[in-house]
Amino acid sequence: DRPKKDKKLPVVLSFEEVLQLIQVTKNLKHRAMIALIYATGMRIGELLALELSAIDLKRNSIHIKNAKGRKDRTVPLGKQIRQLLISYGKTYRPQRYLFENDRTHQPYSASSVRQFLKRSCRSAGIEKKVTPHTLRHSYATHLLDNGVDIRYIQEFLGHTKPETTMIY
Repeated sequence: DRPKKDKKLPVVLSFEEVLQLIQVTKNLKHRAMIALIYATGMRIGELLALELSAIDLKRNSIHIKNAKGRKDRTVPLGKQIRQLLISYGKTYRPQRYLFENDRTHQPYSASSVRQFLKRSCRSAGIEKKVTPHTLRHSYATHLLDNGVDIRYIQEFLGHTKPETTMIY
């Protein structure tokens, strides 16, 4: 028999903490990344692999391809994040990936995202241990708090089993 795995509840930011985090992030690219992770519940790998062709501004959706478990899914894109992405696109003019290194045009690195997220949390006065996945947890928890059915949340997050979504 193997020992049982710890079942710890995920760290979740309040809605106000998420807003504060986005507001104190001065760099437009970094702000767009934080806001997009929170607004869509994407994993960091999905965000960094996101190609421009996957964003459908007419239908206000993002098609996430080859996510965890080699699954595709579509997530809704809110009006406010849509405006932020349009502004970001006009400023940075990405070529293939939505978030790419300005010199090499390769996908942005996950370690860079973690670093600027840590700096932004310090600036916002957030003392919790925040990772990009914390924003995903916060997204799911806030949807649940606002009365969204758990099956929709499961679909948005790309979970196969409802049990995985039940931690929220």
